[in-house]
Parts: sequence; C-alpha cells; structure tokens
Amino acid sequence: MSAAAPTGAPTPAEALAALEALGDRERAAGAAAYHKARRRYLGVSVPQIDALARDWRQGPDLGARLQLADALWRSDIHEARIAAARLLTQARIRPDDRAAWDLVASWVPQFDAWAIADHVAKAGERRLLADPARLDQVETWLEAPNMWQRRAALIFTLPWTKIRNPKPEDLARRDRILGWAARLAGGRDWFEQKAVAWWIRDLSRHDAPRARTFLDAHGGNLKGFARKEAAKYLHP
Repeated sequence: MSAAAPTGAPTPAEALAALEALGDRERAAGAAAYHKARRRYLGVSVPQIDALARDWRQGPDLGARLQLADALWRSDIHEARIAAARLLTQARIRPDDRAAWDLVASWVPQFDAWAIADHVAKAGERRLLADPARLDQVETWLEAPNMWQRRAALIFTLPWTKIRNPKPEDLARRDRILGWAARLAGGRDWFEQKAVAWWIRDLSRHDAPRARTFLDAHGGNLKGFARKEAAKYLHP
C-alpha cells in the first residue's frame, strides 16, 4: 500500500497519515517481536521511511522541519521516530544547526532499543563533525544510568574511527574517545560491549596500532565475543 507524500515539510498529522498508509500489519507484528520496546509499530520499511523523509526535507523552513521531527518523535511510534531522525540526517543544516543538535541530543536519554538509537546516531554524528566542541556534552552521557545513553557516546562518534588522513586534532579526539571506550569496556550489557567492539573494529581498519594498543590494555575487560569482534581485522 502506498501514499503520495507532500513536498516539503507536512503537518505532523499529514506525516503520520503518510506513514500509516504504508503500514503492514504482519511486518508490524514481526517488528514488535524483534525490537521488543513497548510502542506502536506500523510495519513500514526503512527505505519507505527514507523516501518520505527525503521529500519532507525539501522545504526551506528549518523551523517547520524541526517542529515536525519533534512531533514525530513525541508520537512514540517506531517508524515515526526513525523518520524524525532521518529528517535531520544531513551534512549541513543552515543557517544554524544548534537547534537541530539540541533536539537530537534531547532524544538520547529516551533511547530504549538499538534501531531507533542507531538512526538518531546518524543524524547526531553529522552535527558532531560540524562542531566537535559538542563532544564535551557527549562525554557526560558516560555517567548516565541508561545503558543506551552510555552506548550512544560511542555510536555517535564512529566517524572518528574512519578518518583516513587524520589531522592532529582528529587524533586527539580519537584518543579521547578511546578513553571513553576503556571506561565502558567493563560494562556487562551485551549492547554496551558490542558498541566498544564496534568502535575498535572500525578503528582497526584505519589505525591498527591504536586498536591493538587498546586491546592489549583493556581487552581483558571485554567478553569473549566482543574481543573477537574488536580484533576482526587485526592480523596476528
């Protein structure tokens, strides 16, 4: 089932109607069982959500787009929260991205499952690259009681694992975030361990010495599966 999406930012009611029109009950039931977070699921695929969000991003009014993203998030519908994140996933937000960052950061303490958290991270990482001073705020997430918020400190900062020709300031940020990974390496939650492994694994493809040094110092704090994942691309 399909629905025509309005060009530019629609009203929240129009946006939710467009998502609901694409819904699939069987897919929704499967998503609810898989993700386990207690909220409404519509059964809309990510490519379908992306297609809608691309149209909605065409509007010139950033304020209207932020209001739409906020309303979609507040609906607490799985696909609407992903759409909210996709609305704000772009390299440049003009004229000023501070409100976009503030909105994305306000969602982080509400994380309760990996899929929504990872889509929001794609929006957040672009805002961090645009203004790395925001890492000071991200570092505070390491003290959060919510495991998903602690995990976000690493997932939002994955771009620093992938810089091929890092400048000195990039290396300093990389070392800083490795310190965060060391703090989280002793966590017992599977997703927290997975996030540490993910960060070190991706880093090893571009900076094997730092990845190996981390594992030598902190690998003993990781569970077996996480150590194996972190070292996936490191040759003996």
